[in-house]
Amino acid sequence: MRGNGNGIRIRLQLARPDFTLDVDLALAGQSITVLFGPSGSGKTTLLRCVAGLERAPSARISVGDTVWQDDARAVFVPTWQRQLGYVFQEASLFAHLDVRANLAYGLRRAGKVTHKLPQAITLDAAIDLLGLQTLLARHPDQLSGGERQRVAIARALCAQPQLLLLDEPLASLDQARREEILPWLERLRAELHTPMLYVTHSADEVARLADTLVLLERGCVRQAGPVAEVLAQLQSPVTLGDDVGALLQASMLARDAEWHLAQVAFDGGTLWLRDSHHALGERVRLRILARDVSITTAAPQHTSIQNVLPCVIDALQADTHPSQMLVRLRCGASFILARITARSAHALQLQPGMAAWAQIKAVALVG
Repeated sequence: MRGNGNGIRIRLQLARPDFTLDVDLALAGQSITVLFGPSGSGKTTLLRCVAGLERAPSARISVGDTVWQDDARAVFVPTWQRQLGYVFQEASLFAHLDVRANLAYGLRRAGKVTHKLPQAITLDAAIDLLGLQTLLARHPDQLSGGERQRVAIARALCAQPQLLLLDEPLASLDQARREEILPWLERLRAELHTPMLYVTHSADEVARLADTLVLLERGCVRQAGPVAEVLAQLQSPVTLGDDVGALLQASMLARDAEWHLAQVAFDGGTLWLRDSHHALGERVRLRILARDVSITTAAPQHTSIQNVLPCVIDALQADTHPSQMLVRLRCGASFILARITARSAHALQLQPGMAAWAQIKAVALVG
C-alpha cells in the first residue's frame, strides 16, 4: 500500500501494564533518529511495533511510500514482509556459518523485497562499510563482541532495508569495544541514505550519532527534534542527568602547531581545543557539558581558561537537586548550558536578558 512521502510516520497507541505507549512522530528519511529515555519508557516496545513483532491495536506506520500498518484501513504487513533490518543487543548470528555465509543470508532475504531501493547495498559494499574484509572466513565464536555486532549490522544492511532498527546494539559491549564500533556507525551515518531508528541509554551515543532525538518517558514523547535543539532545552536534563550539555556544529578554522591546539568556528564564536588533526574546513561536532561551564558577569582577565565567550542569559531553571541551577546561555545563534549552584545564581543576580561571559573549561570533539 502506498504512503505519502519520503519520511517515516509513526502514530500508535498500545496499553502496557504500567504505562500506555502513545506516540505521534513524523521523522525525516535518510537520518538517524535516536530514541532515548529511562528503562521502561517504551523505546524497545516502539521499535517492536514498527517491526511488526508486536501489534498496536491502533496504529498507522509508514516508511516512505509504503504503509506497514493502518488499522483504519485494516492494513497490517507481517514482519517478514516488511523491508527492514533489525539489530538486537546480541548479534544473533548463525553459529554454524562463517561471516560470509551469515552475510549471504541477508542477501537471500533481500531477494524477497518488493520495494527496490535507489541504491542497492551490495555484499562487497556492506563488507567495506563495516570493515569485515579480514573476518569473512571466521565463525561467530572466533569474533569479539564488537566484531559480531559489525557483522550483524552488515547482515541487516544486506537485506536492503527501507528502515534499519537498532535496539541498544552496544549495550552488551565493554567501553573498549564500544569505542571500536562507534566509528563504523558514524561512517554508516555519513555514507548511507538508509534511515535508522536507534535505541540507547548512552548520552555519548546520542551526541555522536543522532540527527534527530526523541525523548521518551512512560510511553509519551517528551521532546523530539534536531538533536542540538533538544539537548539545549532546559527540560532535557531530567533524562540526561550529569551528561546534560550542548551539541554544536562547527568547522575547523585554524591550527596552532606550537601548542598542539586547533581552533573551531561555530555560529556564536570560536573555541580552542586539543588538535585531533582534522582538515581545515572540515565539519565537526562539539559537545560542551553543563558542568564544564561557569558564568561571570564581568569580562575575565588573567585566566587559564582558554575559551571565554560573551553571551546573554536566556533562561534559568532549578535543577533536580535544590542546590543546583541550570542556565541557558545564548552565544550568537547558538545555545550552551551551564550548571551552577543556586547560591551563585542568586549572588550574581542572574536574570534573562543579562549580558555575561561563559567560561568553558572543556570542549569535546565527538567522533
